[in-house]
Amino acid sequence: MLGRRLVPQLNQTFKTFVRAASSSHVPTKTQTTSIPTSQAPNYTMTWSTNQQPRPAAASSPRFEQTAMDLQPNPLSAMELIAREPVRLVNGRKAVCDGGGGPLGHPKVFINLDRPGPRACGGIQFEQAPHHH
Repeated sequence: MLGRRLVPQLNQTFKTFVRAASSSHVPTKTQTTSIPTSQAPNYTMTWSTNQQPRPAAASSPRFEQTAMDLQPNPLSAMELIAREPVRLVNGRKAVCDGGGGPLGHPKVFINLDRPGPRACGGIQFEQAPHHH
């Protein structure tokens, strides 16, 4: 007889407890505003035709839980090379030794017959103007 009264009362208490727990504040997914970021701090556009802009590139499931503002954002080598001055060379050939040391490359000879600067890595060479 005690069981008949106690079981419905416990059941009612349990339902009330579950309702209170389910109506408690549950954190909802906050809408984050995507801050437009550039490809690199010194270069705003993409440098390849098939490259996605930086915010769109990180929208795949692979980057779901990645805080992109904490990821490295290195400088663009294109902009750094463009800032490097063109070295004028007397003669038709320029020689680049690669900077030497273990990080350099073997000696390269660059033909300067055509007008305009010619590049070797991050260095640009151009033939000095001369009279025939």
